[in-house]
Amino acid sequence: MRLLPRRDGPAVRDPLSGQSPWPAVFLRLLLVTAVSAAIGFLVGHLLLGLFLGTAVYLVWNIHNQVRLERWLRQGRSLEPPDSSGLWGEIFNGIHRLQRRQRGRRRKLAKILQGIREGINAMPDGAVILRENGEIQWWNGPAGDMLGLSWPQDEGQRIANLFRHPEFGAFVRREEQETSTITVPSPVNEELMLEIRLIPYAENQRLMLARDITRLYRLERMRRDFVANISHELRTPLTVIQGVSENLSDQLGHAEAQVRRALELIHQQSLRMDRLVEDLLTLSRLETEQRPVEMKPVNMPELLRVLGEEAKTLSAENGHEITLDVDPGLWILGEESELRSALSNLVFNAVKYTQSGGRIRVLWQRRGNRAHFQVEDNGPGISPQHLPRLTERFYRVDSGRSSRTGGTGLGLSIVKHVLGRYGTRLQIHSEAGEGSRFSVTFPERLTLEEGTGDHDRSDSGFSEQGRSDSGFSVQFSDKDKDEDQGKRRENSR
Repeated sequence: MRLLPRRDGPAVRDPLSGQSPWPAVFLRLLLVTAVSAAIGFLVGHLLLGLFLGTAVYLVWNIHNQVRLERWLRQGRSLEPPDSSGLWGEIFNGIHRLQRRQRGRRRKLAKILQGIREGINAMPDGAVILRENGEIQWWNGPAGDMLGLSWPQDEGQRIANLFRHPEFGAFVRREEQETSTITVPSPVNEELMLEIRLIPYAENQRLMLARDITRLYRLERMRRDFVANISHELRTPLTVIQGVSENLSDQLGHAEAQVRRALELIHQQSLRMDRLVEDLLTLSRLETEQRPVEMKPVNMPELLRVLGEEAKTLSAENGHEITLDVDPGLWILGEESELRSALSNLVFNAVKYTQSGGRIRVLWQRRGNRAHFQVEDNGPGISPQHLPRLTERFYRVDSGRSSRTGGTGLGLSIVKHVLGRYGTRLQIHSEAGEGSRFSVTFPERLTLEEGTGDHDRSDSGFSEQGRSDSGFSVQFSDKDKDEDQGKRRENSR
C-alpha cells in the first residue's frame, strides 16, 4: 500500500494505488451496526439503538459533504480537509487530481509562453483571427506594422481597423487555402506589406504580415525600366524599319550586297519590334491590377484560327497538325489574353519541331474542368532546363532561338496570363522524346455546352471532322453522340 504525505496529519493511503476502499467501508458500517445493536439490546430498545447508530452515521456523512462542498467552492486551501475512511479517500483523490491538473496547467502555460516569446521574436507580424475576423491575439511586430494597441483592439474586427478596400475584400473571402495580398501599411503608406492568411484549427485564421518594401521598390523600378525602355525603343525602331523599306524600294536593282544589308537591317528591326511588343505585354501583365473581365470565349473557334495560323507558319516544313477539340466546350475569360497565351504554346511547337513532325492540340473536358494541351514529337527538352523555362529570356538553345526569331519572353507571358486565371502551365518533356505543354482551367471558368448563347455551328468545324484549312480535326464518338442527342432534343 502506497502512502501520501500530509502536511498537517498522518500519511494516508494513495487513492490511485489500485486497492479498493470499499472492504474497509463495509467493515466499518458493520461495526457501527453491531455496536448500535449491542447498546440497544443492553438498554432494552434494540430498534432505538439501530436508529441512533444510523442517525450518527448519516450526520457524519452530511458533515463531510458540507466540508467537501465548502472546500471546492471556496478553494482557499490547497490541502484537503482531514477525514478518515471513505471520505478521506475522496478528499485525497480529488486533491491528487487537482495537483496533477495544476502541474499540467503550469506545463501548458510554460509551453504557451515559449511559443508566444518565439512568435514575438519573429520579424514578421502574426495575428490570430476568429471566424468573423475578430482579433484574438497578435505579436509585437504586427502591432508596429498594423498599428494595433493592447487591450483596446482585442476583439475588434481587423477590417474595421485596417481600412483598405483590397484588404477588406481579402479578409472577407471564404477560401480554405492560403492566399496573399500586397497593401500599404495603415501606419506608414510608404511601408509595403505582404499579408498572408492561413486557415487553421476550427474556423480560425493566422494572418502573417511581412515588410517587403525593399523588394517592392526594386520590382517597381525594374517594371518601370522595362516599360520606359520599351516605349523609347519603339520610335527609333519604327524609323529604322521605314527607312530600310524605302531604301530597298528606291535602290531597285542595286548590288546584291547592298540589298542583303538592307534586308538584314529590316529583319533585325522587325525582331527588335517583336521583342519590344513582348516586353510591353509582360510589363502590362505585371503592373495591371484590374481583374479579368469574364466573358464567354468560343474556344473551338479560337483554336480553329490558331490551327490555320500554325499551318501557315509551318509552310514548307510540312508539319502534321491535329486538333482534337470538344466543339461545345467554352470558358470564361478575356479572348485576347487567352489567344496570346495559347498561340505562344502552339507556335512554339511549330517553330521547334523538325520538318514533317507531328503536333497535336487537345481541347477536352477533364472531369468538370477544361483541359488544353499541345504535344509534339520534336527534339524535347532536357530535365535540367524545365524548371527555368518560364523565366524571362531563358533559352535552352540560344542559337536555335535566334534562328526561329524567338524573344525568350513567350513562356513568361504565358505564365503571367495563366496566373490571372488561377492556373499554371504544366510541362513534360524528355530529350529526344518530344514535349507536352498543358493547362487545366478551374471549374468555375468552364462553361457547359450551350452556356453563353453560343452555337456549335459557329465553331468552324465540319461534321465530317475536317476544317477548310487542310489540317486534321478530330471529335470523340462521345461528343458526336451527345451532339446528335441534344440536336434531336432541341428539334422536339
